[in-house]
Amino acid sequence: MKFLVHCFFTSLSCLTVFFVSCSRPRTGSSVQLEAQLNSLFASAPDFSGVVLIADKGKAVYQKAFGYKSFDTKEPITLSSIFELASVSKQFTAMTIMMLNEQGKLHYDDLIEKYIPGLPYPGITIRHLLNHTSGLPDYQAVMDEHWDKSKVANNGDNIAYLIQYHPPRLFEPGEKYTYSNTGYMLLASIAEKASGQDFVEFCRERIFKPVNMTQTDIRTGEDKRKLANMAWGHMYVPEKKRYVRADSFPQFDYSIWLGNRKGPGRVSSTAGDLLKWDRALYANRLVSQQTLTDAFTPAKLNDGTLSPYGFGWNLRQSDKLGKIVWHDGDNPGYKTQIVRYINADKTVIILCNNAHEKLPSMLKTIESLIEE
Repeated sequence: MKFLVHCFFTSLSCLTVFFVSCSRPRTGSSVQLEAQLNSLFASAPDFSGVVLIADKGKAVYQKAFGYKSFDTKEPITLSSIFELASVSKQFTAMTIMMLNEQGKLHYDDLIEKYIPGLPYPGITIRHLLNHTSGLPDYQAVMDEHWDKSKVANNGDNIAYLIQYHPPRLFEPGEKYTYSNTGYMLLASIAEKASGQDFVEFCRERIFKPVNMTQTDIRTGEDKRKLANMAWGHMYVPEKKRYVRADSFPQFDYSIWLGNRKGPGRVSSTAGDLLKWDRALYANRLVSQQTLTDAFTPAKLNDGTLSPYGFGWNLRQSDKLGKIVWHDGDNPGYKTQIVRYINADKTVIILCNNAHEKLPSMLKTIESLIEE
């Protein structure tokens, strides 16, 4: 059995992913490495989250660690629900792919066809999907100007982009720059093209058909009613403990942007994400040809390729072939899904605290792989 673990870093934070590749789950080497992995997690007893590794759809490592609430010490279970943060973007991209297959929109449509008044001409739906639009960050505009005692929605975000008109970052298609603005606009475009609320579209057209019974786009009130919600926590050095992220509403954008649609807000379980993974190997939502388009790097204006498709980061492994992945980062949450498409292996990490030892833990795991 071979195991591969890789760590992805961004400029804002350390985002993590564990990959375990198992061809025969109970060989001697698999038992040994499972013990090593368990020992590694035991060395960080306050790590909190769920880790699921699957081989051809079968979970071969599935463990829950830590607490849904560090105050009450309620333990996380395999069925605990986490905010997915930007892992949500792959569902937003799916709504657009479905509507494209139905002929209700086209990737190369200009966005002003669906959202009139935006002062950024020349941008297509495709530019939004693959983060090559050059749009400014709507969240920065809202952070500066929005009354944080209120909860903003997409209409508010779009109105503020029009009102304050921050300059574009670059010409459409010139380069790849990750954009939450683009995915916020995609949700609004999906609503215009489908004639249906984005949340209802996701529920009826994606979550229900895939039997993702614990997955939804929830309001704050919805989440507070859930007995199995794993709440995001941040470590506060002054208090020497983890504190719920929503204890700091002025700094927790997921509260005052709590009605946004598109770039985040899906909450789910590791088990439901595995169902999502399996659906992507079938023709349950869109055709495999459409998915091939989604897993193809964007071509920039100068002919070079970017590392992103439609809602997925892309990379290639010499041994394992095509890999598509995405991470998420909300206050108190770090999430990751990695799909080794050719090898049919899947890694899902849902974490509700950002553990300081994660980078060194991952280096240790990588050293085991190199041996």
